[in-house]
Amino acid sequence: MISNIMVVGSGVMGRGIAYTGALGGFYVTVVDVNPGALDSARTEIEAIVEKGIRYGKISESAAGEMRERLSFSSAIEEAAASAELIIEAVPEKEAIKKAVFETIEKHAKADCYFATNTSTMSPTEIASYAKRPEKTIAMHFFNPVHKMPLVEIVRGLETDDETVSAVKSVAERMGKETVVINEFPGFVTSRISCLVGNEAFIMLQEGLGTPEEIDKAIKLGLNYPMGPFELVDLVGLDARLNNMNYLHSKLGEKYRPAPLLEQYVKAGRLGKKSGRGVYDYREQEKGDGEK
Repeated sequence: MISNIMVVGSGVMGRGIAYTGALGGFYVTVVDVNPGALDSARTEIEAIVEKGIRYGKISESAAGEMRERLSFSSAIEEAAASAELIIEAVPEKEAIKKAVFETIEKHAKADCYFATNTSTMSPTEIASYAKRPEKTIAMHFFNPVHKMPLVEIVRGLETDDETVSAVKSVAERMGKETVVINEFPGFVTSRISCLVGNEAFIMLQEGLGTPEEIDKAIKLGLNYPMGPFELVDLVGLDARLNNMNYLHSKLGEKYRPAPLLEQYVKAGRLGKKSGRGVYDYREQEKGDGEK
C-alpha cells in the first residue's frame, strides 16, 4: 500500500495535491527548485488549514497530524529515492515535464509509480521521458484541489491495471471520486471546459455582454458552480492558452484560441496570480493586506 508521496511543483495545483494527500493520511514531500515558491506553498496551505478549522471542516487534531505528515524540500533526488508515488504538477510545458521525468527516473525506486497532473497532454508521451510506461499514468486534479471532488485518471498506451488500481486507491483515500478513461487529447473535462471558456472570450470580444453578465448567465442558466471567466482567472489565462494551443494542434480549428485570450496573456493579465485577468484583483489584494 502506498504511504509516501512526492509532489513535484509547489504551485497552485501542487500545493493543493500535497495538502489533500497529507490530510488523507499520506506522508507527502513537496519539491520545488525555488525556495520562495516552497515558502509561498507552506503559507497558503496553512491558510487553508486555518480556514478549515475556523469553519469546522477539519479538527485541530487532524490539522496537527496533517502538518506532521507534510514536508517541503528542494532536493528532488533525495525525495524521489523514498517515494512510492511521484505526482508531477509542473507547468504544461513539454521541456519542463521532460526534465522532471528524466530526473525522477534516475533516482526513484524501481517499483515507484509516476503520475502527471496534466490536464491535456499525453500521458503516453510523458511516460516516454522515463523508462516505466507501465507504471505511468495521468491524475488530473481540479482547482481548488481541496474542494473539487473529482480526479480524472487517464491510462496511457502501456499503463497496466496494477497502476490504475493503485492510483485509484490513492485518489479515493484522498476523499475523491474518480473516473478512469483512456488517453485522448484533452481527456473529458478539459475538452469541454476549454470550449466553454473559449466561447466566453469570443462572446466578450463580440460585445455580447460584460464578463459579469456572461458569468452570471452560465452559473444560473446552466448551473455551473463558477462562471467561465471566474474559472480562467483562477487557473491562469496563460495555462488556459497553453491548453488551447495544444488542443488546437491535436484536434483542429474548433480549439483555436480566441484572439482576446491571446491579447490578455500578452498584456500580462494572467488572472488572480498576477492581480489582474478578466477581472481586477489589485484593490482586493490591497484591502486584504491592510486588514
